[in-house]
Amino acid sequence: MAPIPPLFKIPVSGSNGNLIATQPSARIYLITFNSPPDNRLTPTFLSAFMLALDILEYRFPKGVVVTTSAIPKFYSNGLDFENALKTKGFFERMLYPLWRRLLTYPMPTIALINGHAFAGGFMTAMMHDYRFMNPHHGFLCLNELDFGAPLQPPMVSIFRQKLPNPNTYRTMILESKRFTALEALKEGIVDGLGALDELLSFIEETKLVKKGHSGIYGILKEEMWGETIRYLDLKDGGARARKEKDEERKTLEREQRRRVDEWEKESVGKRFGPKL
Repeated sequence: MAPIPPLFKIPVSGSNGNLIATQPSARIYLITFNSPPDNRLTPTFLSAFMLALDILEYRFPKGVVVTTSAIPKFYSNGLDFENALKTKGFFERMLYPLWRRLLTYPMPTIALINGHAFAGGFMTAMMHDYRFMNPHHGFLCLNELDFGAPLQPPMVSIFRQKLPNPNTYRTMILESKRFTALEALKEGIVDGLGALDELLSFIEETKLVKKGHSGIYGILKEEMWGETIRYLDLKDGGARARKEKDEERKTLEREQRRRVDEWEKESVGKRFGPKL
């Protein structure tokens, strides 16, 4: 099969990478990430992604937008967490606006997950309307538990809203489970398995190309995912509420520790448990 000529290419400065938009079929637009080594969600990557979405909306007929990666191992490995924390306004000015754009985009969006999607990369895939996954390679995982990072309100609400089974939600967050493609399909995390050819068949079967033509597709999604959007629209993405909860938790922990300290003092010399 001959290479598909690009519609446009947007550089990702700082990574020698780019985002390339092609049209593998009529009104089906494929945005391919190629930001080595693993498509981290850096400020320049997010800016390029947002621009690609803008160009497709305002310069091309409505259809379906698919995102995938040119890097076989990774769809996206999430944030560069330490640098994200150091970058002023990263969440509320860069990451959250992109997620909101995806979540309310005026035509169907599909994440074609070719490899691993971890943490923020997984969250970004969840902001799409549909997910298709490589059946032979890659894991989906929220691994914040493993590296000690708290999940902010919009990061968890999207899973709470979109996952059909609360047990999947629990396992995903509290066990950092790595879901294979088959497990992800079974749990309703992804909508199908395969590569681009299988996805094109899915788009044709569901007639997705026509869904954005009435002009209310994005408006309907804004109502559907209102909880997550409200968090994304907060100036701090709910971080202030999280900080207040953290302070309340610390106050409770001090009180709990005080009770245990008092119990220990009062219990000196006492024997507990069954007598042998």
